[in-house]
Amino acid sequence: MKVCTDACLFGAWAAKDDAIVSANRILDIGTGTGLLSLMLAQATDKTNTAITAIEIEAGAAKEAASNFELSPWANRMNLVNSAIQDYADAKDATISKFDCIITNPPFFEGDLKSPNNKKNLASHNSMLTWEDLVKCVSKLLNEGGSYYVLIPALRSYTMQKLGDQNGLQLVEEVLVHNNAKTLPIRAMQKFIKSSSTSNNISSVILRNKIYIKNTENKYDTVFSELLKNYYLQF
Repeated sequence: MKVCTDACLFGAWAAKDDAIVSANRILDIGTGTGLLSLMLAQATDKTNTAITAIEIEAGAAKEAASNFELSPWANRMNLVNSAIQDYADAKDATISKFDCIITNPPFFEGDLKSPNNKKNLASHNSMLTWEDLVKCVSKLLNEGGSYYVLIPALRSYTMQKLGDQNGLQLVEEVLVHNNAKTLPIRAMQKFIKSSSTSNNISSVILRNKIYIKNTENKYDTVFSELLKNYYLQF
C-alpha cells in the first residue's frame, strides 16, 4: 500500500488539468496513504481548494491522516475513515457536491488473494465493485464535474461503458507503457458528468500515450516533465 510509479504518474497527470487547478472541492476515493490527495494539494497550493480523502482501511486512514497533518496543506485536507458507499448514502442532498473526483480503485476480480487483509482491501474489488464506485462518483459529482481514474489498460472499455451508464462521458484517455516495446499496462481516464438537461460535451475523446522509460532505459522526457515537481531526482 505504499507509493508506486503508476500512481505517481496518475497524480501528476491529473494535477495539471485545468479542472483540478480551478476546483473548490475535490474528493479522493480510496486514498491509501494519501498520495493523490497530497499531490493535488500541492498543485492547488495557491487556491482555497478543499480536499476530502476517503479510506476504508483503518491503518491506512491513520497513516494518511498523519501525512496530511505533516504537510503544508493540512488546513484544507480532511480524512474520512469510511466505505465510499456509506459516505455517499449518508451525504445530504443539500450539502455541496464535488467539482472533481479522483481514484486509483481496486483492480482485481476473483484473483488469488493475499493472506494480508489490508492488501486485499487495497487491491481487490470485493469490497468496492467498479459498478458501485461509478454510481457513487455520479452521485457525489457536480454536473460538469470531472472524474479521474487509473485502471488496467485491458479494462479501459469496461470503465468507459460504466461511465456511459451513469451519466459520465469519457473525454480523455492516456495509455501508460513501461517502454515503447511493451503493451500498455495502465489507462488514465478523465470523464465529465453530463448535464441532465443538455449534452454539450464533445463526443471526441482525446487519446494519448506515455512511456515511463525510453529506449535507453532512462525516464522518458514526457514522464520526467510531469513528475518534476514531485520527484526530487528531477
